[in-house]
Amino acid sequence: MARKKSALGRGLGALIPTGEGASGSDGGGGAAGTLREVPVGNILPNPRQPRAGINPETLEDLANSIREHGLLQPLIVTQIEDGAVGERFQIVAGERRWRAARRAGLETVPVLVKETTPQAMLELALIENIQRQDLNPLEEAEAYQQLVNDFGLTHDEVARRVGKSRPAITNTLRLLALPEAIRELLMTGKLSAGHARALASLGKASQMMDVLEIVQRRGLNVRMTEELVKAVQAGKPIAAAPRPATSRSASPEVALEARFRDALSARVSLMRGRRGGKLVIYFKNDEDLEHLYSVIVGEP
Repeated sequence: MARKKSALGRGLGALIPTGEGASGSDGGGGAAGTLREVPVGNILPNPRQPRAGINPETLEDLANSIREHGLLQPLIVTQIEDGAVGERFQIVAGERRWRAARRAGLETVPVLVKETTPQAMLELALIENIQRQDLNPLEEAEAYQQLVNDFGLTHDEVARRVGKSRPAITNTLRLLALPEAIRELLMTGKLSAGHARALASLGKASQMMDVLEIVQRRGLNVRMTEELVKAVQAGKPIAAAPRPATSRSASPEVALEARFRDALSARVSLMRGRRGGKLVIYFKNDEDLEHLYSVIVGEP
């Protein structure tokens, strides 16, 4: 029997009702909530928001769009206060849109009011950012770790809730063990997530830094970095690191392979010929295959 996926695993689309069922309860503990207009000033941000910062330029672009077209998608909020000072709500998902709406000068915004828990608030905020690709790899890893630490979830449970494979969660969490110097390179985009994941599998900070030096000095791509890491783990000297062939390393195929690897979290081979070529994507087990299907087809 196929495993039934939770609303979280199906993404935000399953959490925002449309049509006639957009208001009221669904009677079965599902996604439906109350759709209404709420003053912007009565809404507070999510303290568990996994994204550390919001790009001011993209925020202004969104604010300009909201000024012209309005806020097309409601925020998801939960009510936290209903007293003498009036109703107050906390954002579950949609903080970037809320900030842009404030910048655009909106007095009220459409919201979907739902009863939720701190765990669900973190999960929904995480899912929204993942689907919009708003999180850098370290922010994503820290949010997964929060689900593990604060709510006692296993890697398998985290994977089911965010619609990813268990290996993808585990590999992302390994990034938190990176030395600060490597984390900074990853945060600033000077090191790719593929390189960082390969380095993180070493476990020892001193080995990571030694291998990083070779990677940077020789300009190793992700595949070569993975090969070097395996060699180090097998006890071979770092000096035996592979040297990229000039013609191959400078080719567009290598850059495309690296981009595919980062996007799919999988080993990829790209080969071109006179009449086209082929792209080979490798997977180890059914979980990896399910993850690849989710990423490529867009159906968690």
